[in-house]
Amino acid sequence: MESQQKGLKRGKRKSWLFIAAGIVILILAAFVYVRFYFVWGEGVKTGQLNYVVYKGYVFKTHEGKLIQAGLKPGGTTGGIQSNEFVFSVANKDIAERLMRAGGQEVDLYYKEYLGVLPWRGNSKYVVDSIIDIKPAINY
Repeated sequence: MESQQKGLKRGKRKSWLFIAAGIVILILAAFVYVRFYFVWGEGVKTGQLNYVVYKGYVFKTHEGKLIQAGLKPGGTTGGIQSNEFVFSVANKDIAERLMRAGGQEVDLYYKEYLGVLPWRGNSKYVVDSIIDIKPAINY
């Protein structure tokens, strides 16, 4: 009788342990999803394409920079700098089209994530598609 009670207690402990482990795994999975896969924002950026490069040590990714019209206050007192949009490109075909469009005016559709994954790029902004490419306007 006594050994039966010990066995029941052990069984209850094991079931609680499995439930607690399941809850921890679900919380961890939800955190990873929200941090790295949930699209927090999306939109369109327009500006002159400065560059798109293919770089990285282990995970080679396409990274680019877009110079937007206008100026914003700089990091130092009294300084001003250009509005720059630094982004990653996950799709190779889109990256190759952008590489050929350097210096031109582009409209890029992007998705913003809360975290960066090394195989997706170095930026939390990932360009998803090209809306338009126009020749640069020289003043």
